[in-house]
Amino acid sequence: MAVLLAVWPWSAWAQAEIDCLMEPDEVVELGSPVSGLLDAVLVSRGDAVEAGQVVARLNSTVERSTVELLELRANSTSVIDAQKEQLAMIERRHRRISELRQRGVVAEEALDVIEAERIAAQSLLVQAELNRDIAIKELVRARAALGLREIHSPISGIVAERVLTGGEFVGQDDHVLQIVRLDPLKVEAFVPVDMFTKVKVGDRALVRPAPPLAGSHEAVVTVVDRVFDAASGTFVVRLELPNSDGDLPAGHRCELAFVDGS
Repeated sequence: MAVLLAVWPWSAWAQAEIDCLMEPDEVVELGSPVSGLLDAVLVSRGDAVEAGQVVARLNSTVERSTVELLELRANSTSVIDAQKEQLAMIERRHRRISELRQRGVVAEEALDVIEAERIAAQSLLVQAELNRDIAIKELVRARAALGLREIHSPISGIVAERVLTGGEFVGQDDHVLQIVRLDPLKVEAFVPVDMFTKVKVGDRALVRPAPPLAGSHEAVVTVVDRVFDAASGTFVVRLELPNSDGDLPAGHRCELAFVDGS
């Protein structure tokens, strides 16, 4: 929103206005963590996107089939239930033979046989439970692999460039989209070195975009470069310019004047 200098009870420093440039706060060349064939790119140049939004998908037929298969294995308890029933039956036989052995009705060998069967059944039950645990962990991994086939925007912003489209191959060194964050804007200015002791982080400035834009906008200093450019006699100052309504474009020239709070 434009702010007129007259409404601020500030006194401007006796300095000429300084040329500056309004740039995106962040530029992301969005790629894919895995290589593959793009199934669809869901946004186009100029579209607004939110952080976390799915903006493209890779072909995931194999990964989806793997997830469905592992869901069947992970959700099935039939083998475990059968092994529990078998172990329970062997436990009952073991108790009966133990009682008969105590009464001297059966030989020691019969007890040894049923004891071996019980140990084997216990081992099979443990193995069945382990297999299900492994299937559950494999399902988690398969779902993670499937999730990598979707490309999410890490920031809220505007699609500045669409490089690839559905049906094209994307490698790990490629990028599909370029997304820029325009709120806030980053304002960069080359300030004369004689102002170095006057400009501090947190100071405010009026930024006036070049025509055809009009109005003045308040920005706050976020970075004061401590390395001078000897050739030009300047140092870099970066400011943060709120742009919640998106009215101000990036890549546009401007002028700024620092103001104090007195």
